[in-house]
Amino acid sequence: MNAHPYIVFDFDGTIADSIDLGFRIFNRIAPEYNLQQVDEEIKKEIVTKHTQELLKKYGISHLKVITLLLRLRKEFTQHIDEITLIAGMEQALYDIKNAGLRIGILTSNSVVNVRKVMEKYGLSPIIDFVYSGKSLLGKDKVIRSMLKKEVISPDNVIYVGDETRDVEASKKAGIPVVAVPWGFSSRQLLEAAKPNEIADEPASLLECAWRLLNIEPKAVPQ
Repeated sequence: MNAHPYIVFDFDGTIADSIDLGFRIFNRIAPEYNLQQVDEEIKKEIVTKHTQELLKKYGISHLKVITLLLRLRKEFTQHIDEITLIAGMEQALYDIKNAGLRIGILTSNSVVNVRKVMEKYGLSPIIDFVYSGKSLLGKDKVIRSMLKKEVISPDNVIYVGDETRDVEASKKAGIPVVAVPWGFSSRQLLEAAKPNEIADEPASLLECAWRLLNIEPKAVPQ
């Protein structure tokens, strides 16, 4: 089992500032799937409600979710140049790597899309792995599969995500989780899900990692 400490990140909304792009793509293709487009009122609702609650309200079946995820992956490929990183995330990732932790990404996006964005920002060398899975309907299973494939002990990893389902899945998989309120879910909703930590800015992620991994803090080279 790999003894190195890891931080594994969700991608869209956590590392990548891609949620608005996702809404634009969704609104363009929604009519093809007989779905309601997302306006500003629905966006406000999305950040305050659980995923399953939203799917039920808007009549989106599990099968349609998988179909949409696959379509969105393809559409994102055409808009890679529009995807930016969350402010402060680039430096936070370098600090984490310089402090001796390994970095993984777990995403429902495609590995190709994620690697293209990382390459765009020169971050490819510091990312140890990218793992992709259809996670909306069982992210805890995807987390367990990722840990097995990468030979990582649950004692040596924390997960960072921007949704309540990230918190819930991490708990089921038996790993600590840091929630970030700059993505898909509001801080209030994330607090209710009871993550181990909430990081209000990328710069605080390393301190969260020290605490949750029970590692003595080290000075990060500047």
